[in-house]
Amino acid sequence: VTAARFVLAALRLAGAALLSPGSCTFEDSACGYQWDYAHLPWTLHGEGHYISVDTSYEGEKAVLSSPDLYSEEWSCVRLIYQIATASDASPAPARLSLYLRQEGESFDRLLWSAKEPSDSWLIASLDLTNSTKKYKLVLEGEIGQDKSTSIAVFEIKITSGYCIECDFEENHLCGYMNRWNPNVNWFVGGGNIRNSQSILPKDHTLNSALGHYMYVDSVYVKHFQEVAQLISPKTTAPISGCLSFYYQLKQESSIVFTVYLRDMSGFYEEIWRTDSALNAEWALAEVDFNAPYPMEVIFEVAFNSAKGGYVALDDISFSPVYCSNQTGALFNPANAGCNFEEDLCNFYQDDKDGPGWSRVKVKRNVYRAGDHTTGFGYYLLANTKFTSQPGYIGRLYGPTLPGNLQFCLRFYYALYGFFKMSGTLAVYIFEENHVVQEKIWSVLDSPKGVWTQAEISFKKPMPCKVVFVSWCKSFWDCGLVALDDVSLSLGSCQAADLLLPSPGECTFEKDECVFTQKKRGRGSWHRKRGPTPTSYTGPRGDHTTGVGYYMYIEASNMVYGQRAYLVSRLLRGTSGKQCLTFFYHMYGAGTGLLSVYLKKEGDDEEIPLWRRTGEQSISWLRGLIEYESDTNYQIIFEAIRGVSIRSDTAIDDILFQAGPCLEVEEIQFSSGYPDSLNEIEY
Repeated sequence: VTAARFVLAALRLAGAALLSPGSCTFEDSACGYQWDYAHLPWTLHGEGHYISVDTSYEGEKAVLSSPDLYSEEWSCVRLIYQIATASDASPAPARLSLYLRQEGESFDRLLWSAKEPSDSWLIASLDLTNSTKKYKLVLEGEIGQDKSTSIAVFEIKITSGYCIECDFEENHLCGYMNRWNPNVNWFVGGGNIRNSQSILPKDHTLNSALGHYMYVDSVYVKHFQEVAQLISPKTTAPISGCLSFYYQLKQESSIVFTVYLRDMSGFYEEIWRTDSALNAEWALAEVDFNAPYPMEVIFEVAFNSAKGGYVALDDISFSPVYCSNQTGALFNPANAGCNFEEDLCNFYQDDKDGPGWSRVKVKRNVYRAGDHTTGFGYYLLANTKFTSQPGYIGRLYGPTLPGNLQFCLRFYYALYGFFKMSGTLAVYIFEENHVVQEKIWSVLDSPKGVWTQAEISFKKPMPCKVVFVSWCKSFWDCGLVALDDVSLSLGSCQAADLLLPSPGECTFEKDECVFTQKKRGRGSWHRKRGPTPTSYTGPRGDHTTGVGYYMYIEASNMVYGQRAYLVSRLLRGTSGKQCLTFFYHMYGAGTGLLSVYLKKEGDDEEIPLWRRTGEQSISWLRGLIEYESDTNYQIIFEAIRGVSIRSDTAIDDILFQAGPCLEVEEIQFSSGYPDSLNEIEY
């Protein structure tokens, strides 16, 4: 008996030793994970092998952080968890979130979040790209309003490699799921269990009867063309390279074994299918694989009859080098965008059309808006002024884009001039042979002189180009059409909107993010969309999209010299420089002051970082601040009302970034107003 006990104990110790740093099964300890005493505690249930949020105390959330981790290789985090609730619908449901806390960053990056209650455990698989920085994983369980809710974590496992890889030796099957079908399904085979007449003598991983693999058998097929699907975890970071797997196929009548990629909008793309009929040995399949945005890999087997035979699958692996041994080079969408500050980037015009689009810059003034990028940079303008003809056509061609990829195109446009300008700006897709051109967007609204964001999703089978076309038949139809900040991203715009927000970014679209008011009331900051109530002051739209939200002070509710404070929550101090970018709007003859301060924890002093006094421009202008703080700190935006009600000061699009600012703002503290000339520099 003692010997047997000793063997068991030795096995347990070996198992514990095999756990990689940051992994935990919560059996006898929390493996170096620590909870934050400022919030609810976590309770370790050693007998049940899980840790859960202790709801016997008052509080809203519990925070659990890992020891310091380090991984220069790509790794996969698997989280086995459950959210259980007694009531069906709650206005504020419980939520479990996983954050990445990187060294030198003031903000945590949200990797994953879930709020769906379930009757049993669920698995989440998250790819962590390789990094040279130390990091921690931070779990946050929010209880919501229903106190009967429980949030439990059974296991955290960090393995080197990619989440779509699997040898099927673990009970959670690496997050692979069988799509249940009444008759044909993928089952786990092997492990020395005689669970089917089509069982294989050995798996591929261990090459023994003890190893496991996945298989699907035709014995229960009832209908023609029944399908079994095995679905991989969704990729959570862009990957491209070679997907390989081993399979065996024994068939008596035709079996179709296919591998698909499925994107989040449900579009299937076949990437491989069996060509050979019989394979009684494990055969290696390799296929080039490209997932620039979240995708699932689906292994699908279709049978025609119950005598079809079987398919077995094992050892799915991935390499970032294409099977043909070229390095997987993903298309870089950054090369297909432009802010026109330096030049036209990779855009060009057709000489035949004449110069329809011109790159221009407006000095800061109170009559004409400047560009969207900074408020005092370059943008493109289509205008009859540049041609001797009565009308013009301007075509701006983008670089060639690869076919068969989903894209999201975003750009900003502004219209000035006459009342009816529909159709004065349109976007076409030119397929490479230039024979096919398709209009995918055109402007409908009337001129407002506000930079407005447009976004368009498209996918074409062949390589193509995006073309911006502005035209006008005669001088009397033409206003000014302005274009700026063109960007392209992979995946549809709807999918991009579902992406997790950038840490440290606040656009005020949903709420006030990390900011709070010192005191709320008439003399405080207000969140608003559209123009402010007083004429000749304040913005006409926000900076983010032109139709979204910004924060501003309403001068008519305040007295001269009254202050409004917008204060960030406590931010994590880090060694090294940080860069704060934001947009401010100071238009109105009576404009007062806008200042930014840094306040360190435990210090009463507010250190001034930046200030502007008086009317600056009718445009949103970009502010840049480089600062350092190795202790925890707060950032404060202070607006002071000026001499008259034409003193509505606004801010928008705040972004905190680690590292020094890439550009430098010449003047941190300035007053007064530059020579107010309404001129365009050509």
